Amino acid sequence: MDLAKFESFDTLPGLDLQRLSGHLSKNGLEIDARHTPERFEAGFGNMNFLVRVNGQFMVLRRPPLGPIPPGANDMAREFHILSHLYAAFPLVPCAYHFCKDVDVLGAPFFLMEYRPGLVIGATIPPDVSNTWCGRSPVGQVIGDNMIDVLSGLHSVDAHACGLGSRGRSDGFLQRTLRGWRKRAELSWKNDAPQDLEVVLAWLSTNQPPETETPTLIHNDFKLDNIILDPETLAPRTLIDWDMGTLGDPLYDLAVLLSYWAEASDPEAMHELNQMPTARHGFPTREEAAQLYARASGRDLSNFTFHRVLSMLRLAVVFQQLYRRFESGGSDDPKIANFKELASGHLNFGLQISRGNAF
Repeated sequence: MDLAKFESFDTLPGLDLQRLSGHLSKNGLEIDARHTPERFEAGFGNMNFLVRVNGQFMVLRRPPLGPIPPGANDMAREFHILSHLYAAFPLVPCAYHFCKDVDVLGAPFFLMEYRPGLVIGATIPPDVSNTWCGRSPVGQVIGDNMIDVLSGLHSVDAHACGLGSRGRSDGFLQRTLRGWRKRAELSWKNDAPQDLEVVLAWLSTNQPPETETPTLIHNDFKLDNIILDPETLAPRTLIDWDMGTLGDPLYDLAVLLSYWAEASDPEAMHELNQMPTARHGFPTREEAAQLYARASGRDLSNFTFHRVLSMLRLAVVFQQLYRRFESGGSDDPKIANFKELASGHLNFGLQISRGNAF
């Protein structure tokens, strides 16, 4: 292989092409030197590169640079889920190859199917808005599609597709609360805001009985993890499975709604800037939850606990990102205000616990 053909070789941190080429060759895979690998620029988490291997485009997925929080960015878990779920849930991309040898790229990685399409993050692209002018509100279409995908995922028989042992079948909410409490303590240390103590106390005394049968859950379900058909807005692919597990499906719904801003929300929810749900005719959080309840047949009478827990999770994630920035693990200037953003999400979780928001 002529590595000189990779003009961006020195500009792709996290992708050592010499080591990658050597590893793939040993496993019957050849990276195409005629195609310069490209990095997909999205999010603050895992790194994704478009590569051409054995004559077809694939996505190489690996953890971010710097220290990784315990339990996060688990490439082995994600590869295992994709390998088993692909046949039962066609929105999942096919996984081709996993490498656990950290000497190759500095972290485990895997190759998976590349499915091009439309990825929507904080804003609706103007061309999509123009295309949909005069039809049903674009937000209503996308919102309905998201709920359909989520309820469809939760109907998959995890045992039938070999994922019945992906997580423990009991005590999910208790373990999840314990885990986020521990991460919160590690992330804030002696600098925790007062709202954290209040939210943790509320969660400890308001945990509902675990009546839901565990299903396979995505654990970070949101709009930019769904690749859409640019013409019809129909879902093509559901990606980002490194936190997938068996658990309470209502927690998966709550995680989605933790990203779902509304026009009347406090500033922290708008600064989150994850999904364009405050405009474009998207359902409200409560309307989206009722859509899910009708599609899945699940009871939402204890859903406030899940919502508050999901806001704790969101706050901790942003605090973890801030700590990584503070320690030099990231130089992204957008992360500099994540400490205040985390505090704002904690406060919004507190408002939800008091019935002042959904």
